[in-house]
Amino acid sequence: MLFTETKIPGLYVIELEKREDARGYFARAWCAKEFADHRLPAFVQTNMSMSRVRGTIRGLHYQLAPHGEAKYVRCVRGAIFDVAVDLRPDSPTRGQWEGYELDDESHRQLLVPARFGHGFCVLSDEADVGYKLSSYYDPETEAGFAWDDPEIGIEWPISDPLLSERDKSAPKLSEIAAELPW
Repeated sequence: MLFTETKIPGLYVIELEKREDARGYFARAWCAKEFADHRLPAFVQTNMSMSRVRGTIRGLHYQLAPHGEAKYVRCVRGAIFDVAVDLRPDSPTRGQWEGYELDDESHRQLLVPARFGHGFCVLSDEADVGYKLSSYYDPETEAGFAWDDPEIGIEWPISDPLLSERDKSAPKLSEIAAELPW
């Protein structure tokens, strides 16, 4: 596995180190030892989402303390534009975002640290996304903010997404920033 830290400390793009021959290739998609060697979190839960509509946006979501969760995200079918927003109050990159295309051809993956907002836009007709999580899901501490918050300025590849009711009514980050426990 090839780990590349982005311009936002703690946010990693992870690429497969493929061993190819005439049959295809073999690669590790996750290895606890390699994650530990890079001082990255251990995972306790794996979730899947399936989106049936191109232009669906899921997010921007995060878990409040003490259940903050790092996410290891992979698009196993189709393609997504995956976004992470730094919410750490002590970070020089707080409020900054990065986005990466994840798909079933490149097999690029994204390690999103705890205390980051996360979301994605579906670029294909359908997309299956797998997440490894460092914390167990707790509905009492789940939260989110607006996908189109102008103060963050994410450059989404679409302008009129399909959203859940929850995501349609999500507040701007500035409206909830004082409530973040970090």
